[in-house]
Amino acid sequence: MAYLMFGLVLFLGAHSVRIVADGWRGRTIARIGEGPYKGLYSVLSLLGFGLIIWGFSQARMAPTMLWSPPPGMRHLAWLLTWLAFVLLLAAYVPGNHFKAWVHHPMVLAVKTWALAHLLVNGNLAHVLLFGAFLVWAVLDFVSARRRDRANAVRHASGRIVPTLVTLVLGTLAWASFAFWLHGLWIGIRVMG
Repeated sequence: MAYLMFGLVLFLGAHSVRIVADGWRGRTIARIGEGPYKGLYSVLSLLGFGLIIWGFSQARMAPTMLWSPPPGMRHLAWLLTWLAFVLLLAAYVPGNHFKAWVHHPMVLAVKTWALAHLLVNGNLAHVLLFGAFLVWAVLDFVSARRRDRANAVRHASGRIVPTLVTLVLGTLAWASFAFWLHGLWIGIRVMG
């Protein structure tokens, strides 16, 4: 469990600098340059991610159950993860309505993904992993919206074709993961 927690601290800590110390981040980039800053950020993120994977895989071998989620929550989790995939794609497809509406669809995708997994997993490792990501995503979303307001950021309006592309690609990505990749990569078959 210690590897999982240390990995979460490294990974989410690196991703939280803009939330808690945006001024320091800007001064550091100005002092050492954008390339070295991004390099350090990437190294910390990759190290943290590796520790999360290792720690989570170890914690799953001897789970500590906190509660047993009702079986019906699976259906809500499927819907929420579908929405998370659509929002994730919305971050990359220019001109879609989702990005125009929520402004930060990737962070909202992380919130939705984490919540979906918390609803259907009742052991300690899952609660630590998905709970930490949920808390981080809530704080990051609030911080990003605050920065947008402070900088008077205007987001482009959405168009129908990019929105449909986002829906189709998000649905295909979700179906691939739900029916095949989750079982292959994580070892837990979600559907099928």
